[in-house]
Amino acid sequence: MGGVPSIPTDKSRTVQVISAGYSRTGTVSMALALEKLLDGPVMHGGTHLFGREDAYAKLWCDIFANRHNKPVLMKLLREATAGFVALTDNPSIVFVSELAELYPDAKVIVVERDADRWMKSMESLLEGANMDTWWFVKLLVWPCPTWRWAPIFLQGVQDCDEEHFGMSWNKGWSAETLSVYNGWVRKSIAPERLLTMELKDGWEPLAKFLGKPVPDEPFPHANDGETMRKYAKSVFRTATLVWVGIVGSAAMGASITYMAWKRW
Repeated sequence: MGGVPSIPTDKSRTVQVISAGYSRTGTVSMALALEKLLDGPVMHGGTHLFGREDAYAKLWCDIFANRHNKPVLMKLLREATAGFVALTDNPSIVFVSELAELYPDAKVIVVERDADRWMKSMESLLEGANMDTWWFVKLLVWPCPTWRWAPIFLQGVQDCDEEHFGMSWNKGWSAETLSVYNGWVRKSIAPERLLTMELKDGWEPLAKFLGKPVPDEPFPHANDGETMRKYAKSVFRTATLVWVGIVGSAAMGASITYMAWKRW
């Protein structure tokens, strides 16, 4: 999670960078770095799909639903990304090739990370990604705007991962998965449009690739793991309170109806 979503105000701006680093490769740090270099709003998937209005989260669900209908898919992708100067993290990274076609001048970044450390970072997410138990999650967030779409677009991410490189949260994940994913990105993008880097490389390779001056400040370092865990707890707590309100209102309504019936 990257904090407050940066919502575009000038829809004429177009995507200049597709940061294709998979989740848990420093996507929030990359989003902050690109905001600095490109001086514009950057879409960080988790931040926007959990923190924006209900209609925006639904739009990405529509994108997944139409992923095999290319004309509709491209139209919806343009609508979802209009005004952003860069994109990071899921769900945009599963549409790397389509977005690269949609924005032919955009450059693409592959982010490497130590495989074992990446897998350890992903484990907390993978533990909660068993789709067999998602009936409870779907029920819990059903009355909550924006969050109610989370099970749908997260399922969409998993389906796309299986289609693109044969792996998903419930099938075949290992420390090598990041390398397999990055290999898929490299096959999808022309080499002259592509930069491979690690965040520990700092500003220089990224700024040079984008033709920008190197900022006179440390490269952003945002550890969103703890933020994500706190946010998940807040979602659970808020959704539970919503259900308490719904059940309480229903119980009160039933009580009033019963009393009215008795009096009648």
